[in-house]
Amino acid sequence: MMRIQKLTSRQVLIVLHDLLATMAAVVVTFLMRFEGSALTERLRGLERFLPFFLVYAAVVYFILGLHRNKWRFTSIPDLYNLFRASSVLAISLLALDYVLVAPNFYGTFFFGKVTILLYWFLQMFFLGGLRVVYRYFHYARTLQRVKVADATPTLVLGRAADAEVLLRGIESGAVKKIWPVGVLSPSAADRGQSIRGIPVLGDIDDLEGVVADLETRGDRVRRLVLAPSALALEARPEAILIRARRLGLSMSQMPSLDTGGSAVQLSPVAVEDLLLRPSVKIDYRRLEDFVTGRAIVVTGGGGSIGSEICDRVVTFGAARLLVIEHSEPALHAVIETLKGKQSEAEIVGRIADIRDRQRILSLVGQFKPDIVFHAAALKHVPMLEQDWDEGIKTNVFGSINVADAASAAGASAMVMSSTDKAIEPVSVLGATKRLAEMYCQALDDEFARRAGAGQQPMRLISVRFGNVLASNGSVVPKFKFQIESGGPVTVTHPDMVRYFMTIREACDLVVTAGTHAVGNRSGDVSVYVLNMGQPVKIVDLAERIIRLSGLEPGRDIQISYTGIRPGERLNEILFARGEETSDIGIPGIVAAKPVRPPLEAIRAWVATLEQGVARGERAAIYNVLRDAVPEFRGEAA
Repeated sequence: MMRIQKLTSRQVLIVLHDLLATMAAVVVTFLMRFEGSALTERLRGLERFLPFFLVYAAVVYFILGLHRNKWRFTSIPDLYNLFRASSVLAISLLALDYVLVAPNFYGTFFFGKVTILLYWFLQMFFLGGLRVVYRYFHYARTLQRVKVADATPTLVLGRAADAEVLLRGIESGAVKKIWPVGVLSPSAADRGQSIRGIPVLGDIDDLEGVVADLETRGDRVRRLVLAPSALALEARPEAILIRARRLGLSMSQMPSLDTGGSAVQLSPVAVEDLLLRPSVKIDYRRLEDFVTGRAIVVTGGGGSIGSEICDRVVTFGAARLLVIEHSEPALHAVIETLKGKQSEAEIVGRIADIRDRQRILSLVGQFKPDIVFHAAALKHVPMLEQDWDEGIKTNVFGSINVADAASAAGASAMVMSSTDKAIEPVSVLGATKRLAEMYCQALDDEFARRAGAGQQPMRLISVRFGNVLASNGSVVPKFKFQIESGGPVTVTHPDMVRYFMTIREACDLVVTAGTHAVGNRSGDVSVYVLNMGQPVKIVDLAERIIRLSGLEPGRDIQISYTGIRPGERLNEILFARGEETSDIGIPGIVAAKPVRPPLEAIRAWVATLEQGVARGERAAIYNVLRDAVPEFRGEAA
């Protein structure tokens, strides 16, 4: 049974206004249309007719929800709703006048077509007039408050459609401390126009001239807000950043509307956002359909990748989320951040190490997830060359624990975060990640073979990342710290190249891979890789970050070469020999059918590894890794 909600005092006032507006529209229509005896006769009939018409109008207004719209946000859709209401009433009068009443009782029409048309215009005016006036005065008052609140004079860089989103946020009060004085747009069609009263002053290339001109007029610009169109590759955002720093302007950016973030929540411009090829376009509706209502587990949820995966699944509507993390501060930080999103998801954080098999089996088994995203790992190459046994415990044994726990709990899929260093590995990191991949792939194959007709077996897939910009331990934070310290910026080798991706791309790839794998064994693929374009020279990356900091490489900041570290190589590889790649129909993502040994063989290698780790026999461990991963070229010290 439909629940009738009690009207608030504000809504009662709206209802009274709309009924008075309706009564005024009818009476004024008659006063304007008729005179003398014709008017007197109709006013007597109106005394009997008007109360019933107001009751009918109230029903129409309630059905269309006119009382639910806040006047200070009156917009085109709201005015269209007024148009619908006025049209329904006018058509009802037309039917009443021409079909039911006038020909039978009066011998002539009580209203007439011209009168009804005039009523329609007056009804629209009386219903909408005060709303529009209220909207304007609220807008003017908001702008006045912005002016007197010592807001920062700001230029908005981007196309008119992007800039309007920010301007609406300022008008509504959602964005504060910003006073827009102009827009610079890359679109020639926007020039000379005005967006919500803010003029388009020129192209983005006119930045210096516009800032100087505004200062002569008393508006000293101190801030730039970059819309998504200003961060596009063709807009040359790196040049914008350099020029802004030379002018002493602070910068913020608006998030893209298609990423599930808040449209008016500004954030600092991150250097790593300006270093890459254009971002791969992700079908966010697909991700939302996949995640909505599901129970999700994320291991390593306090790390840079894991915390972003948590953010994505909560944004896309997960019903329940279990965050597993062994670091208490990291777990507390991510849980507090997720709760601040005001999501309806039930969020639980548990301290646990994936190397504790019984603990992981118990936590995952009690939670009963639909999907497990496995992001917990040790990933620092030189450290794992030194503490190789810790890498095996976490990256191999821990991953096996998570895979077995997901399987025992009845999950439909597990998505493991892997690395391009797992292909033809020369490091312990690469070899351990490759062996974890192989276990998941073999288990995935085993489930497929055991599944009966019509059954959907659990999927276990791997997602290979390149270097993830701004993640913990990546080169970008290291370079930025070295630049802030006055240099030098250290690079291992002038010819070293890497594939790069952003944290957001990495996490969207993880979720997208899950959407393709669950319930789908087309081509029997279980390895997914983002199309990261051409690899980037690390030295070129260092030079670009130095320039983006407003400095000159070789003059202000030196670059020094430290030599290739243990476990590193000059180039990374995305697919192993024998891995047949496949186009899965998702732009920007390539999948592969892995080459996998039988599950029994992998379990035998793992058992030997457990014995070798327990005895601390590094040489024996490396021999097992070479047996399991013949391409492994690491050397025991």
